[in-house]
Amino acid sequence: MTARKGIILAGGSGTRLYPITMAVSKQLLPLYDKPMIYYPITVLMLAGIREIAIITTPQDQPQFQRLLGDGSQWGLRFDWVVQPRPEGLAQAYLLAADFLNGAASAMVLGDNIFFGHGLPPLLHQADARQTGATIFCYRVRDPQRYGVVLFDDQDRPARLVEKPRTAISPWAVTGLYFLDGTAPERAARVTPSARGELEITALLDSYLAEDALTVQRMGRGFAWLDTGTHESLLDAGNFVRTLENRQGLQTGCPEEIAYEAGWISADALRARAELFHKTEYGAYLLRLLG
Repeated sequence: MTARKGIILAGGSGTRLYPITMAVSKQLLPLYDKPMIYYPITVLMLAGIREIAIITTPQDQPQFQRLLGDGSQWGLRFDWVVQPRPEGLAQAYLLAADFLNGAASAMVLGDNIFFGHGLPPLLHQADARQTGATIFCYRVRDPQRYGVVLFDDQDRPARLVEKPRTAISPWAVTGLYFLDGTAPERAARVTPSARGELEITALLDSYLAEDALTVQRMGRGFAWLDTGTHESLLDAGNFVRTLENRQGLQTGCPEEIAYEAGWISADALRARAELFHKTEYGAYLLRLLG
């Protein structure tokens, strides 16, 4: 069985929240004590994924590469894919088709934060499904901002609607998608929507039509934060700060996940800690060594 590969979509029109003089992908900015891009990377790592394509705009790619390198510091391998223009989430599967080369994938949006004690088992369940698609939905107060799932009277997914004008369902589709190896060819059949984008809902509809779409609800024990606004970006930073200060445990720490998985050695972890020796993050990495 071919190992599932990962995709992080770190480009797109929604990546800039600040005036042009501060134009930088927000995934390069810190979310509390680490770059935002660390959080989606660790989601894929928790699913056991080690080969990851990072899709960025041409102007942002050098900055991401300087920050992340080739991934070997965490026992990973990064491939770099350019997104010339943001043309919808389904476009990611066209851009990453050569990287995937027929493999199943897990894609996470670069500005989405996931947290929950039961997250790793949920991710591994999705990874175990080698055919079809698995998506995750989360109850929200403002479903008009998202794609939503409507369920039938037997609690099965019946319909996907992109940014509904009215609150027809409180269950928003999160920015985490586990799709099988047919995703790129399905994406190639998607036509642009009225707003000129290759919608992810149209791609997922092809799985739904074949009864091959699994929808996993993320309940009260999970947190999903979409940092698409200034307010939600601040909320996410405060959420991470509260967790870390209360528990004394890091959230979104790739070194910790890699070390516990056996992907990097104690010496490699110690070297990473030395890079941040004047910070609490570096002290935390040293504590992992006992």
